[in-house]
Amino acid sequence: MQRRNLSTDVVGAGALGTGAGRRATASSRPLLRKVALGVTVAFLGAAMPATGAPVTAAPPSAEPGPPVVTPADIQFRHDTLRPGSAREVGLLPGEVDRLPADLAAYLQPTPDHPGHPMYAGAVALAAKDGVIVQHAAVGTAVRYAAVGPAPGLVGVELPADQQIPMRPDTVFDLASVSKLFTAIVTMQLVERGRVNLDAPVAHYVPEFAAGGKEAVTVRMLLTHTSGLPAFTALWSKYPTPAERFAATLATPLTAPPDTRYIYSDLGLIALGVLLERVTGRPLAELVRDGVTGPLGMTDTGYNPGPELRSRIAATEYQPYAGRGMVWGEVHDENAWSLGGVAGHAGIFSTAADLAVLCQALLNGGTYRGQRILRDDTVRAMLVNYNARLESADPESRRGLGFELNKHWYMMGLSSPVAFGHTGFTGTSIVIDPLSHSFVILLSNRVHPDRGWGSNNLARRAVARDLAEAMPVRPRSREAWRADPRDRATSTLTAPLRRAARGGTARFLLWYDTEPRYDSARFEVSTDGGHTWAPGRMLLHQGDRRWTSDGTVTGHGGRVWWQVTVDLPDQATHLRWSSTTDSSSQGRGVYVDQILATDRDGVLFRGEGGDDSRLIANGWSPARD
Repeated sequence: MQRRNLSTDVVGAGALGTGAGRRATASSRPLLRKVALGVTVAFLGAAMPATGAPVTAAPPSAEPGPPVVTPADIQFRHDTLRPGSAREVGLLPGEVDRLPADLAAYLQPTPDHPGHPMYAGAVALAAKDGVIVQHAAVGTAVRYAAVGPAPGLVGVELPADQQIPMRPDTVFDLASVSKLFTAIVTMQLVERGRVNLDAPVAHYVPEFAAGGKEAVTVRMLLTHTSGLPAFTALWSKYPTPAERFAATLATPLTAPPDTRYIYSDLGLIALGVLLERVTGRPLAELVRDGVTGPLGMTDTGYNPGPELRSRIAATEYQPYAGRGMVWGEVHDENAWSLGGVAGHAGIFSTAADLAVLCQALLNGGTYRGQRILRDDTVRAMLVNYNARLESADPESRRGLGFELNKHWYMMGLSSPVAFGHTGFTGTSIVIDPLSHSFVILLSNRVHPDRGWGSNNLARRAVARDLAEAMPVRPRSREAWRADPRDRATSTLTAPLRRAARGGTARFLLWYDTEPRYDSARFEVSTDGGHTWAPGRMLLHQGDRRWTSDGTVTGHGGRVWWQVTVDLPDQATHLRWSSTTDSSSQGRGVYVDQILATDRDGVLFRGEGGDDSRLIANGWSPARD
């Protein structure tokens, strides 16, 4: 299957309630809510008053189908970060301990990233329930002085005594992760009634109306549905910052508003201008006073001073811009040409500072008594406002500033409410509110040259390690799990003791796969395993019931489903299969407590001696 084209910074319905009614528990068993796909509810359509009027959700669809969690199902906590062990928060230590080694593996070329190292160095931080279970640094923050010409792009190393090792507190250029700070400041002004999400941007910045943009709203900038082009080289086309900002605001649309998802730096630059116009204050001050100051993020901000240079990771050799090796200045050429402060890029930070921001969001917008957002605002930021576009473009999943449910870098931490962002320099954050966990990866993957390739494999590795550390506990002595491999179809086959006379198969199923691209399937054979037909499944868990034609995909609720299947006459074999595509996975597919019976008795009992007759091709026992 042809996959979507993922760059190193590809950044692009559910109903949202007010907090009443069903909620997720603090464990890994969230309550489930059925919402029809494609439903889009316009939240915060008008500017929210400072007191905060309740936001009501559209009624859920009654149509049968798989479970969908929504932002209303998130249970915010009030954790304060501290170092601790994996066991304290129920994680498997071995998986957590793998993370530094997985990071270090990409300090040299690998079979899946040949030609060049993935990065000179990296820092990762992982936490759950407020406990930092891993904070590791590998490699070098500053290693190269220049890079040779294409196609070789050979790195010219600094003398050994001038190279700087990576440290846990190394400061990184966040690139597009900076957009989250712009989004948060925007929502702060929405809360205060100073910005209306559904008002035209031109209401606040009149010259923005040029180029057919009269109908473009603030919400469209945040969801990247304005119709603006993705990028233009402001830095080389216009001679001054003032002319570059003016050119951004005058840029014409490339698509009608609200009809396509086009990830646009220009839209976020315009949003930064809007924030400054509304408040009369520079964007850097708004971020400082609204986000980094209250949260105590002392190593975070634009244009870091020279005293920090020895702690900053270098980025790219840019002789074409007259810059040489970029170190201590923003990497993004447009942000650099705008004075280092822009709505789309420019912020520097550390893993520890970003951890505070992640925890504040998991806490519903507060940390150590300091509130940067209301909890209903955080929920509103996690609604997929682009659900109507998703069938044509799965990458369109977007909240207000946040990316949602992106397996290509979130892996097993993904869910309909998982959120985060990536940055071109090699940065990313992934936040899983269902498990109250997050993982941060900061790398200098563009040092010395962006042509050395993306760091998506490392992004997936750190997210996978944290997700795999969250055990799926069998209901019996051991379950079966499809091996987590890409481009694979794995089968688990149960030969029945004899041909069935009708009857029923029952088993437990736990699944979490990449929607559309990976799936689990149950089939039945009536001719000794030569041909197979899907078995229609009835799945139930508690008071939740739904049916499947035999195939499931996507978010399974992180619960064990009791499955019942009516068997055809003369059934001889049962089979479970897991199919994956070329990259990116969820937490996998598990089967447990297999039992098949008909009117004459037991046909197969997985817990009664028949387990040795299972034929496992790409499946392995999964023990507690």
